[in-house]
Amino acid sequence: MVLFSVPGAFTPTCDAKHLPGFVDKAAALGKKGVAKIVCLAVNDVFVMNAWGKSAGVGDAIVMAADGNGDYTRALGLELDLVARGMGVRSQRFSMLVDDGVVKALNVEAPGKFEVSDAETMLKLV
Repeated sequence: MVLFSVPGAFTPTCDAKHLPGFVDKAAALGKKGVAKIVCLAVNDVFVMNAWGKSAGVGDAIVMAADGNGDYTRALGLELDLVARGMGVRSQRFSMLVDDGVVKALNVEAPGKFEVSDAETMLKLV
């Protein structure tokens, strides 16, 4: 399984690059044995569903809502965007999970989009 997390649905980099990259590479990841791709954000389920429909993810990607940020907080990957009016969100990251074990975790530096993308994940599987 591949799980990637974004600071927020419909936000610029998330909407223009991160999610579309995984939509584009979903078939290639599947051919390499990835059974499920999950997109996570600290948003409610309604926003995540709307974003998935807007982005045309279909069945290729599970759009998962971490509404209260509980999972993100448990991972220790919160991102404080209170000063920007966005509350506490998730850092941008991706992880490769095999049989419940995290095999790779790629956490972006603040403001970056270099290591959590679909291309990087394709190289890791």
